[in-house]
Amino acid sequence: MNLTMNLEGKSAIVTGGSIGIGAAIAVKLAECGANVAINYRKHSEEAEAVILRIKNLGSKGFRVQADISKFEDADKMVKKVMDEFGGIDILVNNAGINWDGVIWKMTEEQWDSVLNTNLKGCFNYIRAVSPVFREQQSGKIINITSINGLRGKFGQANYSASKAGIIGLTKSVARELGKYGVNVNAVAPGLIETDMMKNAEESVRAAALEDIVLKRIGQPDDVANMVAFLCTVLARHITGEVIKVDGGQYI
Repeated sequence: MNLTMNLEGKSAIVTGGSIGIGAAIAVKLAECGANVAINYRKHSEEAEAVILRIKNLGSKGFRVQADISKFEDADKMVKKVMDEFGGIDILVNNAGINWDGVIWKMTEEQWDSVLNTNLKGCFNYIRAVSPVFREQQSGKIINITSINGLRGKFGQANYSASKAGIIGLTKSVARELGKYGVNVNAVAPGLIETDMMKNAEESVRAAALEDIVLKRIGQPDDVANMVAFLCTVLARHITGEVIKVDGGQYI
């Protein structure tokens, strides 16, 4: 147990926790002692593997297949976590999708799908945990945004808008829940070594590295470590912040 990052006795929800950054966050929270529930949309086997890793670390864990864009699914998951773990202390809104296209070709479906998942999904789960956090006078909410929500990106008007919306949502909710002892922050990753990036052509990787000051592509654990820190007492006086984890890509 890392005593400086101790989450012993805490319970967490991580949305989109079956693969990539979400899986790394779920396992990191368990390494710090938290019980962790994840949801997923289609990666059932991967989700089960994450839960096995959580249990092997000595924490409790379970998975729920759910569409985060559905308001009622968020309420159901929060209730299940309360029933299974006896409480909830941490919410990590990680789940998200992208469906790229230049604005003059983007369809209504492309826009609605990305905004409903990325932004409305965050709202759904924050709305569901807020009564619990208000009543217990404590809680941690971490929303995963993106540096592209800060700067925009060609061909990603929908994705960038959704991630920018998450930043505004984070700051508003931090103001609303602060007096109840709830910390609300956002983490903005840059380019991270996901499966898609691992399979990219070398020329694509080289071009991406040109933008990164530290000259390394980030790993899922780089994001997970920041999220875990924000969940601990060490970050008790941090709220309403957007913390970039991008190796200087945004500079």
